[in-house]
Amino acid sequence: MIEQKKWRSHLALLLIWVILGTILRFTNLTAKPPWADEWATLVFSLGNSFLTVPLEKVISLDVLMQPLQLRETISIGDVISNLLNESTHPPVYFVLTHLWFKLFSNQDGLVAVGLARSLSVLFGIISIPAIFALSSFISASLVCGQIAAALMAFSPYGVYLSQETRHYTLAILLIMASIACLVIAIRCIQQRNRITSKVMFLWIVINSVGVATHYFFVLALVTEILVLLSWFIKDIKSQVFSLQSSSPWRNISLAIMGTFAGCSIWVWTWLNIPDNQLTDWTKHGNPWSSEFLEPIGRTIGWITTMILLLPIEGIPIWLTVVSVIILLSALIYLIVNAVEYLKNTPQYLDNEIILKYFIFATLLTLSFAYLGDRDLTLAARFQFFYFPGAIILVAAILNYCWQQRNSSIVVMVIAIAFCGSLSVVNNYAYQKPDRADIVALVIREAQQKNLDAPVLIATVHKTHEQTGEMMGIAWEWLRKIKVEVIQPQFLLLHKKPDTPEQNITNNFHQQLTQLPRPLDVWVVNFSAPTGLESQNCVADLAYKRRVSGYRYRLFHCR
Repeated sequence: MIEQKKWRSHLALLLIWVILGTILRFTNLTAKPPWADEWATLVFSLGNSFLTVPLEKVISLDVLMQPLQLRETISIGDVISNLLNESTHPPVYFVLTHLWFKLFSNQDGLVAVGLARSLSVLFGIISIPAIFALSSFISASLVCGQIAAALMAFSPYGVYLSQETRHYTLAILLIMASIACLVIAIRCIQQRNRITSKVMFLWIVINSVGVATHYFFVLALVTEILVLLSWFIKDIKSQVFSLQSSSPWRNISLAIMGTFAGCSIWVWTWLNIPDNQLTDWTKHGNPWSSEFLEPIGRTIGWITTMILLLPIEGIPIWLTVVSVIILLSALIYLIVNAVEYLKNTPQYLDNEIILKYFIFATLLTLSFAYLGDRDLTLAARFQFFYFPGAIILVAAILNYCWQQRNSSIVVMVIAIAFCGSLSVVNNYAYQKPDRADIVALVIREAQQKNLDAPVLIATVHKTHEQTGEMMGIAWEWLRKIKVEVIQPQFLLLHKKPDTPEQNITNNFHQQLTQLPRPLDVWVVNFSAPTGLESQNCVADLAYKRRVSGYRYRLFHCR
């Protein structure tokens, strides 16, 4: 009876975390402007193609937005085909989003961003009871599970990822499931028990689906292999390693081989992606220079925001400074308690697993920056593969503090996490990389001063990323400019890697000669000389600005 009441109370508390986490994730879900990667998810999930957007010619806003149209005739085959031909991602999440649209959208017209983001929100909500189950399973403590659930519900990083039309929340769920299988496997190693075929098969399926969801799921698998390798070395040193049928290593080896086989088609696809310009931004200079500490600093920052965050964007600088001071103080306090936890807690097997997973994952991330030519610390979203490990590890530390009657730190961390998630949904933290909302309003502001001049927005096009940036401006124009005004036109001038910049300039001038004057020309993220002075165009110095994701400038052409 007591046990039954205990379970009921824990389920009731878990339900509270789920409800609060749900409210947070749906709060202001459509308020932030979609950015280039989200436009890619929308277009490919609809089964459409960016290649249908005309280049090298002036097009209307409606033509630019055609790939965002819902069409009944599109099939899953179209989704996969267009995705693999034009992007660098595997298809599982895009297919699920396509089915999500089919299930809940029965109207023609432009896709609803809120509907698209709600699928990611759903997986984010499921992660709350999932982390409760995983943390309780690992620590054998329901209190630890509750703390983990609260941290996941209020995680600023978790809320940020949930409100993106992207595949990260699904990948995080699959990583949790894979970690559970890892823990079972290492328990079997420790107890010299054979892993059941069901667990082995389930592990293979989870890992295969994970890689088909996001290629960076491979990083989680590499981390798991490193954790297993540490136990393998222990067994070798203890001279207890064996591959006999009763040995746990036999089925672990089969699970690794099965995972490799299940993932091989996607790993092969990944390795055969050409030197794609979509990922060029992750390349960096020499990390062994004055920038040496930057990847480490960014990693610490991203890990901190998985748990703690306060308003830091879109506020006066003095408030940002205050927020940073509070966050640093809370982080130091948490680190002090973490050190005490590691000193005084017995070396429980499962705590060691998660600690090793977290350490190996962060070192793996930094190895790309210092030993490779890609810096994964440049984007917060790329840290998703060790996010569950960070939550479980912090939950274990706070559980220890709770048992030591130090409940104040538990309350403090959860309270700051909650404030951080409120900061995210209200756009005071984790703002979108492309602030098309600002650009659209500035263009409209300038248009009101010169109503006789049509508006042309021109950019240099390299990949569908630039198409997405223009879609962002067009979307915000449709959403926020309610009055009847002349819609802007768009010009995407394509540039291949070997195209001379002067060719872009000449094509630009050729298009301008076909347009009536007066004309207001906005050059946005224009990575070539404009040469507009020769076209009888004068720069408006009041509108030469830069915001997140956009550099733009206005010319008045007569």
